[in-house]
Amino acid sequence: MDGAGNGGRIRKMVFVTVGTTCFDALVKAADSRQVKEALSKRGYTDLMIQMGRGSYVPSKVSEEDAPLTVDYFAFSPSIADYLKSASLIISHAGSGSIFETLQLGKTLIVVVNEELMDNHQSELAEELAERKHLFYARPQMLQQTIETMDLETLVPYVPGSPKPVVDLINKFLGFPAD
Repeated sequence: MDGAGNGGRIRKMVFVTVGTTCFDALVKAADSRQVKEALSKRGYTDLMIQMGRGSYVPSKVSEEDAPLTVDYFAFSPSIADYLKSASLIISHAGSGSIFETLQLGKTLIVVVNEELMDNHQSELAEELAERKHLFYARPQMLQQTIETMDLETLVPYVPGSPKPVVDLINKFLGFPAD
């Protein structure tokens, strides 16, 4: 979706994903006038929201002061194409979504679901934010995060090598070393 759109205008899509969960707080935040304005001011033109099991339905109508093209869906067999075509991804804190996005080299804002009982996801998001691989927010802070994020501060994520773990397991099991 990046590229020339109507009238030669450059298209920049934001993709919001909640995975298979219900995370209405994130969907509501992304659908708010304030967040849409912040995205528009940063040059984003399209907002696609994957709303999962949530009951909140986003508005496809955008206000004049936040001229974003907005669309949504509940589920898709694969979100890979959305991730690849997005300029910015706003995601729940599921490790699969986080690492898939980081491996694509995309700008990522992870929004933690504070309603989860065992919120180990926030630990992962906080650690990766400390390492400057992504931005971290809570639903009520999404607008501020978008307004203040400095894309130049991000450090590309480089996955670690599984070889040391494989070598250790092979040694333990008595297999010969490579």
